Order: sequence, then structure tokens, then C-alpha cells
Amino acid sequence: MAGLVIVGAQWGDEGKGKVVDLLAEQADLVIRFQGGNNAGHTIVRDGETFKFHLIPSGILYPGKLCAIGNGVVVDPKVLTEEIAELSRRRIDMSGLRISANAHLIMPYHKLLDHAGESQLGKLQIGTTRRGIGPCYADKAARLGIRMQDLLDEKILRKKIYTALEPKRLMLRPFAKDPELDLHTMSEEYRILGHRLEPYIADTPPIAWRVIDQGGLVVFEGAQGALLDIDHGTYPFVTSSNTVAGAACAGAGVGPRSIDDVWGIAKAYATRVGAGPFPTELDEALGERLREAGGEFGTTTGRPRRTGWIDLVALRYATRINGFTGLVVTKLDVLTGIDPLYVGVRYLGPEGATFDEFPYHQSIVHKVQGDLIELPGWHEDISGVRSMDELPANAQSYLEFISDYLDVPIVMVGVGPARDEMIWTGAAERLRPAAA
Repeated sequence: MAGLVIVGAQWGDEGKGKVVDLLAEQADLVIRFQGGNNAGHTIVRDGETFKFHLIPSGILYPGKLCAIGNGVVVDPKVLTEEIAELSRRRIDMSGLRISANAHLIMPYHKLLDHAGESQLGKLQIGTTRRGIGPCYADKAARLGIRMQDLLDEKILRKKIYTALEPKRLMLRPFAKDPELDLHTMSEEYRILGHRLEPYIADTPPIAWRVIDQGGLVVFEGAQGALLDIDHGTYPFVTSSNTVAGAACAGAGVGPRSIDDVWGIAKAYATRVGAGPFPTELDEALGERLREAGGEFGTTTGRPRRTGWIDLVALRYATRINGFTGLVVTKLDVLTGIDPLYVGVRYLGPEGATFDEFPYHQSIVHKVQGDLIELPGWHEDISGVRSMDELPANAQSYLEFISDYLDVPIVMVGVGPARDEMIWTGAAERLRPAAA
């Protein structure tokens, strides 16, 4: 296997970081290919909790090559703080590489993000207000500042000035903000550049070498497929392409370098921020899922909306990503809920039904999940390590999902710790000896 892409199959927060952490032991390179510090991964290892926002979770293996690809937008302040915190906890950072072509989140991006959301009022998208969207907008407008620009003071100052000019009117309310002073900003980011310089590299050739040598590259995505800017529930989406195809552009490899694509999905569904959610629960049961699953954002701490698993949306995600395997996380959270429900189609106004994910946003906002009932289980499954040890009803639940999607389940999460995972089928060949 040369390339394995890991992507979220729902609206993000599916447990991608834990899966990447497990696979990283066998990987020769882990590379993040899109998004910014609006995403977060939480890893529990040996009783310690690690929260990642930009650095791939594979960094927990000493000397492991972990790259931040050109498709990522980087807040250098957040990145330097993350490096410092991990170093303080004695994590070896020698394997970290940052693409010289990754674009930078600047202070004005965060101000514009905050102002833009505030102006929308009740129509807010629910962004994390960390400047992600404005940064990607500048990238498309060819006004972006890249990681390599931090290493040339003259170019950095000139590019900041050029990027600020068309924004003067929008930034007028922040005219007295000291962060927007050209000299202050240039000097601050020059210093950040010196701190990050040891990690800045031309990252695509690193991936090419690993692939040419027959090694394993794990491509790590952020957010989820239904937040993709082209294929998600627009405009309630993130500002980048989150689907598996973006791994090629965001890491600098060709499609033939990708052998497998694994989608990560919870045994139920969650969503952060605004936007349609056809199987959402808003009563006591929704709160029970939230508390049992710890459904609060790694980056923002915001409570996540919760609902039954949506197989219409999940099948759509399967098609746009080309999943070869499905990882189901947090199956243990459903223990004790009986019966369970699964969304298998959508019900729209005037009796309309939809077996496929609707393309029209007005329809998506109005539909409700058509649910079927499945029996639950009450046994503690946190100690289970093989599919046949699961309660019969838990096995049936997983089989129903797999059959509906026509995708094999390769891993199942039964608890938050890294060893609380069932490895099946195709995953076995990547399973660490101690797992």
C-alpha cells in the first residue's frame, strides 16, 4: 500500500485523529492536506490527553515524519504555540515538516471573519472565526502570503501591504487596532518565521520518495465530507475541499498514489454550527448522546448537535469520496439505548421522499430523516476486541450500515482510548503488533 486517505464521512468530529494516530505507527509519512486550526483532533494515550489543531497526530511517535501540506492554511501563532506545548511535554518534533507553499492566516483574516459572521446576524454560518475563510479567499484572489514569505523580510512586507490595500474599507472599523500596523505585523511575522524556519520544507518530494520506496503515506483530512465547499451543505460548509480527491492537490501527489480511502463515521451523527441536519435529536436523548460521547468541540468547546446516523448522507459521502473502507467510531455511546433508529431516506414537504441526498439547498433544509427501528444492546462493549465478541444486536447494527453503503467496515471504536478499537478485514495488515 502506498497511499491511504483518511477523511471524515459526516460533518466532522468523527474521530479521525485517533485513527490516524493508530495507523501512524505503521506509516512512513503522515501528511495533513487541507483545512486550518478550525479543526481539532483529541488523542488519549497512556492516560494523557493531547489536542491537535494543525500538527498531524502521528507526531506522538518519536521521529515520525509528519507534514503539513500546501493545501493547509496555517496560523503561525497557533502553530508555534502547538510546537512549544508538545515540546514542553517532551514530544519529539524532529519529524515535523511544513510546506513552504502553505498559506498563512494573518491578523486581518481573523478580524474579517469575525466581522463577517457578526454582520450575518441570524443567517450566521457558524464559522470558528479563526480566519480560515478569508485566508482561502485571499489564496484564490492571489493575495495570499505563504510560509516561504516569512523567510524574506522585504517580500513579506510588500505582500502584506498589497493584501491590505483592497481591504481598507472593510477593515475601517479596526483602523486603530495595533495588530493591523504594517510595521508591527511584518516584524511579528518575521520573528515567527525564524521560529518555524527549521520545519519549513518542500513537502511533495518527501511524499514522492516514500511512495517510490514502497512506504505507506497516510493522508489526513480535516472536517468532514458534508462540509466540503463544493459537495457539502453550502453555504454551511468550510472553506476548502474536504473530500478524498483533495489529498492529491493538498499534498502534491498524483491520483495513482492513492490506493485506499477510509471514511470515518460515528455510530450516530453530530454537527457543529448552523446548517441542515435531517436526523437531529433535540430532546433529552440528544443531550444523553452529547454527554455520553463528550460532544464538545476540540477547538471551540461548543456543544455539538446530535442525531441518529444518517445513511442517506453517508451513502452520498461514500460516492463522492470512493470509500474502500469504513471506520465506525463511538459504538459504545449507543450502549443502553434501546431501540435505536437509523435514517434510510428523507421525507420532504407534501409527502415527497428522497432516497438520494438532494442537490437543492431549499430541499435539504426542509427534509426530515425517515427512520427505521433497530434493536439496541445493554452489554458493556469497551473490552471487546473482535466483531464476533460484540452483542448480536451491535453486530446487526454494523452489518446494516455496511450492507446499506456496500462498503466493508475495517475498524470499530468501542471507547476513547487508543486500544479500545476493533480491527477487522483490510485494517488487519496495518495493525501494530501490540494493538
